[in-house]
Amino acid sequence: MKLVIGMTGSTGVVYGIRMLETLKNLGIETHLIMSEWAAKCVSMETEYSLDYVKSLATNVSDEKNMASSVSSGTHKINGMIVAPCSMKTLAAIANGYDDTLIARAAGVTIKESRKLVLMVRETPLSAIHLENMLKLSRLGIVILPPVTEFYTKPKSIDEIINHGVGKCLDQFDIEHDLYPRWGSF
Repeated sequence: MKLVIGMTGSTGVVYGIRMLETLKNLGIETHLIMSEWAAKCVSMETEYSLDYVKSLATNVSDEKNMASSVSSGTHKINGMIVAPCSMKTLAAIANGYDDTLIARAAGVTIKESRKLVLMVRETPLSAIHLENMLKLSRLGIVILPPVTEFYTKPKSIDEIINHGVGKCLDQFDIEHDLYPRWGSF
């Protein structure tokens, strides 16, 4: 399996980092694209270095490199996850405005009828945000905000993050043990 992982400048870059850690541990090939603000959020929100985050991916492309392999539909992938997905990136994807490699790779994922999961991060949501999400949802794009569940009684931030990441992986039928399934506890 090959997945493109986009990380944008919204709070919650730890979701993208945990996604990359998990996929690497599962032996799944990843192609990372980070926006400028995602890179800044790594140092603002976590103890991780940018080099560490990049080391988790199989391939890394600069967001300005529109000649990257993932900008073409002929480059075979199974899908794409944007974690976190800013409202700016959501708007670009929803309106076909491929001004960055993340938006372009997402547009290619859509046009090639591949799975796209957007872990959108914002609150409260405006009517514009909701309209953009609805537009994409009607195309089959999965809108998956990292909403915390409490039925498993999470005891740490890690357990909350793992649940959000696990929900994304479920969309690709990737087996994991990031959270207990309903009825298993």
